[in-house]
Amino acid sequence: QVQVVESGGGLVQTGDSLRLSCTVSGRTLMTNTMGWFRQAPGKEREFVAARGWRGDNIWYGDSVKGRISISRDHAQNTVYLQMNSLKPEDTAIYYCAYGGPFAASGVNEYSDWGQGTQVTVSS
Repeated sequence: QVQVVESGGGLVQTGDSLRLSCTVSGRTLMTNTMGWFRQAPGKEREFVAARGWRGDNIWYGDSVKGRISISRDHAQNTVYLQMNSLKPEDTAIYYCAYGGPFAASGVNEYSDWGQGTQVTVSS
C-alpha cells in the first residue's frame, strides 16, 4: 500500500507563486511516476503535471504550461509543484498521484491518490 500526502496549498493573490509538496511512503517502486491533478467545483479532474523516475519524462498540462514546473527529490520520495503567475482560474483542489512507470497524463493511469490540498487565488 502506498500513502500519498500533499501540503502547501493556501490562499494567494493573482500573480503570486506557490509551491506544493507531495510525499509518498509505503510499498513504492523506484520506477514510478508522480503526477499532479486539480479539480475545480463542478469540473472534471484535470491533469497538471507529471514526472517519471527518469529525469527526461516530464509532462505539463496545456492550461498551466509555462507557469509551473515539477521536480522530484528521490531520496525524500517527494515531488514538488512550483506554480508561478497564479490566476483565479487556477483555484482548485490539487491532488498528488502515484503511478507506475508508464503513467503519464491520464487519471486512470495512477493507482494511489492523496486527499488533496486547496489552492485559492483571489483576484
